[in-house]
Amino acid sequence: MNSFMKLFASLFLFVFSSLLFGDIDVVESSNKNLRFSGRNKLFVFGDSYADTGNTKTTDKGAWAFPYGITYPGKPSGRFSDGHISTDFLAQLLRIKLPVTYSKKDGVDKTRLQYGMSFAYGGTGVFDTKVNYPNMTGQINLFEQLLGNVYSPSDLSSSIALVSVAGNDYLYFLSTRSLNVILPFIKQVVNQIEVNLRRIHTLGIKKIAVPSLQPLGDIPHFANGSPLIKAAVNLLVAYHNDLLHKVVVKLNNETNHSAFAILDYNNAFLTVINNKGETPGLLSSGMDFTLPRKDGNRFTRF
Repeated sequence: MNSFMKLFASLFLFVFSSLLFGDIDVVESSNKNLRFSGRNKLFVFGDSYADTGNTKTTDKGAWAFPYGITYPGKPSGRFSDGHISTDFLAQLLRIKLPVTYSKKDGVDKTRLQYGMSFAYGGTGVFDTKVNYPNMTGQINLFEQLLGNVYSPSDLSSSIALVSVAGNDYLYFLSTRSLNVILPFIKQVVNQIEVNLRRIHTLGIKKIAVPSLQPLGDIPHFANGSPLIKAAVNLLVAYHNDLLHKVVVKLNNETNHSAFAILDYNNAFLTVINNKGETPGLLSSGMDFTLPRKDGNRFTRF
């Protein structure tokens, strides 16, 4: 793992532990092997930023080289050369990696005690070009397991990661133009609110949703017109502002900070803006957002 990813991973884990897990038990055995605490579970919803292997092995992409060459050494269904958010969170909770929903019937049932990942790479809040369940469908799959696999007590100290990395917008822009996307952004964020509220109502007490990363800096846009790149990142800022308001609203309704935003946007920009001749020598001024009732927005670490 290169120095940028080490920085991102360490700050990611620190902020998660600071903002979300103050009342979640974390147990470490004396021999430093990971050991289940008896309560902690991680449930994951979303897309390729969180998918650890739900997509079909016959699909190209995450099951093909060069994915997985850093970890675990071969393609494993992650849309990355190494660890992703789900791996980091399981490490923080000192639990084994939650089993993927698509593989749940083929594993030892004791693996289910660590939670489950319903995330599928390429999916969005709404349907996209891939033939996998969107987020509503993923939550439906989770709900079907309640009562016979997971009880209310199982969920009392569980964590949910809800990844929305922008596939809805990329799919939208594949057939339509930027000048008609604003109403669609509102639709996406409104549905995110519905999804977050539903996950909490089903029993998960701590829920994190990342802010949208600067999509204008991904190769699809970054290699094109600078004006298009700037316009896309302005739309990202609009999405993140709406998301912030939603999380403030939800926290007000629950009378405690059940919901938190992980500010991936500033995390990405920190790396993008500090690339240089000596990788790793950069400031750690990454903003992570925990919207509060008083309207204050950023907590800086």
